[in-house]
Amino acid sequence: MAKVRTLILHAPGTNCDAETAFAFELAGSVVESAQISELVLEEKLLPSFQIMVIPGGFTYGDDISAGKILANELRLKLDEDIRRFVDDGKLILGICNGFQVLLKAGILPGCGDANPGSLTLATNDSGRFECRWVHLRINETTPCVFTRGIGNMYLPVAHGEGKVFAATGVPESLNAVLYYADEKGGISAGYPHNPNGSLGNIAGICDASGRIFALMPHPERFVRWTQHPRWGRETPRNCGDGLQIFVNAVEWAKTI
Repeated sequence: MAKVRTLILHAPGTNCDAETAFAFELAGSVVESAQISELVLEEKLLPSFQIMVIPGGFTYGDDISAGKILANELRLKLDEDIRRFVDDGKLILGICNGFQVLLKAGILPGCGDANPGSLTLATNDSGRFECRWVHLRINETTPCVFTRGIGNMYLPVAHGEGKVFAATGVPESLNAVLYYADEKGGISAGYPHNPNGSLGNIAGICDASGRIFALMPHPERFVRWTQHPRWGRETPRNCGDGLQIFVNAVEWAKTI
């Protein structure tokens, strides 16, 4: 069987593409990177991939608002291609800036320009860039392909606009996958456990199929145990908490 192929989509200001590519390679995928222009000009063909990823960073300097310019490009230039990609049962992952892009492009159902203000990512309540490690708890009742078999994680965050903010009634319809938690797994703790003031302590969501997943924490920054901030003081493990997300994606994509 041919190996799963993953596309890392990047733009000026993306800065986590290399780490994300490495994580997918560790998980057993063949990885290629592309700018949106390469897809528009068909220099690289989206249908030839099983997974598409929008990694973290500050695309186009986060001018206007975080991820908005790249979101507009996807919506205006690749909307039909991406819809076909999803209809074919393939996977999309958005990490940090990628979460912002997926929301504002309307790739996550119920979001974007068709539903203005229904769901967005706003400036952190602290009013500052939050860059540190956080505890996370997985909602095991969601259909999310990427988090199957995972209970808790410890991952870094690095963002200034990560607060999940929704209109009245929207939270009930969300597939919340990840929650910011305290050291014991409680999901009602506020700041600093919740680094941005996100509604319901939500750190990640997915669509109804579980194949489109977006999260603010960075799983690609903890795929090796030596990336843990206390790796030299705690009992070593075979891998970092984030690796299973990429393994799950690749294993699922093999069935497409």
